[in-house]
Amino acid sequence: MSVVESVVLRLPEPLRSLALKHRELLKFAAVGGTCFVIDTAIFFGLKSTILNEKPVTAKIVATLVATIVSYVLNREWSFKTRGGRERHHEAALFFLVNGIGIALNSLPLWVSRYLLHLQEPHVSRLGEEISDFVSAQVIGTLIAMAFRWWGYKKWVFPEADFRPRRVTRAYDRPDGEAADRA
Repeated sequence: MSVVESVVLRLPEPLRSLALKHRELLKFAAVGGTCFVIDTAIFFGLKSTILNEKPVTAKIVATLVATIVSYVLNREWSFKTRGGRERHHEAALFFLVNGIGIALNSLPLWVSRYLLHLQEPHVSRLGEEISDFVSAQVIGTLIAMAFRWWGYKKWVFPEADFRPRRVTRAYDRPDGEAADRA
């Protein structure tokens, strides 16, 4: 039994049923939280040092690293019961969806920095840092997260379609025998 399962089994009944019903979303959120911490640490680390003059580039690099971690965790944990695609096809779709996610994640930071000019000398250093955090780490992450959740479920890790096809005509059956009508 996994740690998550043991925690869920200890929840009181209304919460336990809800958690079991939405376990995929909860796992996605846990992976997202982990990747948020990775993204934030790398973003502010790069923005404070070698990419001081290029915050959007720092954000893109941070998001790329978090995306790689996200793929591994989502594939092996959040959506491990989904899929059915070949790994290279699935990975290509994952990184395509995340490429769009990176653009969506970086857009609010770009708007705050270059359209609204929320940077020094137009605002204080503290105002710039708050603006960068809110635009990149809050607004951008929420927009990209909603898109990724939808994109992962729709394209990257879709429900496997195991419903058998209803056969009603003899020539639809591989053995040529007449099918029973259900």
